[in-house]
Amino acid sequence: MWFIFALFTIFCWGGSDFFSKLGTDPRDKYSHLRMVVMVGAVMGLHAIGTMIYEYAVNGNVYAIESFVTYLPVAALYILAMVLGYAGLRYIELSVSSPICNSSGAVSALLCFLVLKQEMAPVQLVAVGLIILGIVMLSVAEKKNEDRERLYRGEVVEKKYQIGFIAILLPILYCIIDGLGTFADIFVLEKMEGVYGEAAEFQANTSYELMFLLCAIVSLIFLVFVKKEKFSLLKEKEKGFGALCETAGQFFYIYALASEDNAIVAAPMISSYCVFSVLLSRVFLKEKLSWKQYLCILSVVIGIIILGVFDI
Repeated sequence: MWFIFALFTIFCWGGSDFFSKLGTDPRDKYSHLRMVVMVGAVMGLHAIGTMIYEYAVNGNVYAIESFVTYLPVAALYILAMVLGYAGLRYIELSVSSPICNSSGAVSALLCFLVLKQEMAPVQLVAVGLIILGIVMLSVAEKKNEDRERLYRGEVVEKKYQIGFIAILLPILYCIIDGLGTFADIFVLEKMEGVYGEAAEFQANTSYELMFLLCAIVSLIFLVFVKKEKFSLLKEKEKGFGALCETAGQFFYIYALASEDNAIVAAPMISSYCVFSVLLSRVFLKEKLSWKQYLCILSVVIGIIILGVFDI
């Protein structure tokens, strides 16, 4: 089942990337905090609904102790996401997303060195294809965008040029999110020893409640400290992104629940940037070059290999 959950995560998070970029205003220096508010609100509602459902159907009660246990993991994920949202103001999604989602390689390396997990040769090839496709897609996307702008005679705005800050933010996302994924595998294993099959429910609810707290703090900062206006009607794209992000997180925690497959699930999920690029191309009516198709094919082949190998 981990493979199905991973696929759903890819589709949801690809949509989250697309809508988050669509709702980002390069002129608004607090755009990333507005995104945090929307994501935190949706996740908070989902957390409340999940707690009610788990208690009514399965008799599971949310343990506040799990919030403390999962706090380091949640903090890493949320910090990475805030940096990612901030980066969308300075760099195109097609360049930022592949860089950010190379974090699967970071978590895989940590699994090798610390948890002593192993991959079969065919899984190693599949992960290699996914990572290669992600990196090459980033390069191809940047060259294609520069060529299109030059053809149209456009001058690239300074805020969109690849500079130190523009590249630093997605790289920091990559490293911090990779650390979060590694910590997630380790902490979730410990929580399973305490909560059994309810460990995923405890972990995911803790993460969502942490995001809700961050949303409340961000909203207070925006409205009462910075005197900024906040309207739900003007944040529709961010709202769709928040819905996709929340759904993706729900499937993600279950995809990583299998310890044996966590090392291949993480790099596979990282390929969701391909889906976000496809969404942007479809809705913006832009065409893919043969190099971009080749990169996407590499990732898809890697995903298929992982899925077939698991059967």
